[in-house]
Amino acid sequence: MADITDIKTILYTEKSLELKESGVLVVQTSTRMTKNKLKEIFKSYFGFTPIRVNSLRQDGKTKRFKGRLGQRSDFKKFYVKIPEGADINSLSV
Repeated sequence: MADITDIKTILYTEKSLELKESGVLVVQTSTRMTKNKLKEIFKSYFGFTPIRVNSLRQDGKTKRFKGRLGQRSDFKKFYVKIPEGADINSLSV
C-alpha cells in the first residue's frame, strides 16, 4: 500500500507554477512510486482521483562536494492533472 510519506515534495518552480494555473500539480517522489500508487494516495488522502498522471524519472547529477565527487539522489517527477472542483491550495505535504 502506498503511503503519503512516499511523496517527497510538491515542486514550486517557475514552470510548475505556470502549470498549476492550468490545473497540473508537479510532485517529486521516490523512484519506487508508480502512477497507480500515486492515484491511490490522492484518492485516499485528498479525496479525489486525478484526471491524468504523467511520470518522469530523473537521475541524480554527479557533483563535487568539498572537492570530492558525489552523486545526488535519483527521483521521479509526476505531473498530476487535478479535477476542476478540487482544492489545490490545501495540498501541503
